Amino acid sequence: MWQRRRWRDLTQRQQTAILVMASIEWALTATAAVDLWFRPRNAVRGRKSLWWPALLVQPVGPIAYLLMGRRNEGDRSCASRT
Repeated sequence: MWQRRRWRDLTQRQQTAILVMASIEWALTATAAVDLWFRPRNAVRGRKSLWWPALLVQPVGPIAYLLMGRRNEGDRSCASRT
């Protein structure tokens, strides 16, 4: 059966791994959120209002937005959208 573990029961290596992964997840989410906030609507693939809740799906949402949700500067379809 699965047992609940407390922070103090974890090894130093496990604690470090959790803190590193949490820091990476936080940084990805913050980067995606700031980018989404300041990026013009026509430079985002899809609706911005749908990307906001997607950022909360960890860790897939922020990574998906950063890889697929932004239009490149050279993307010609960006200029035709309003």
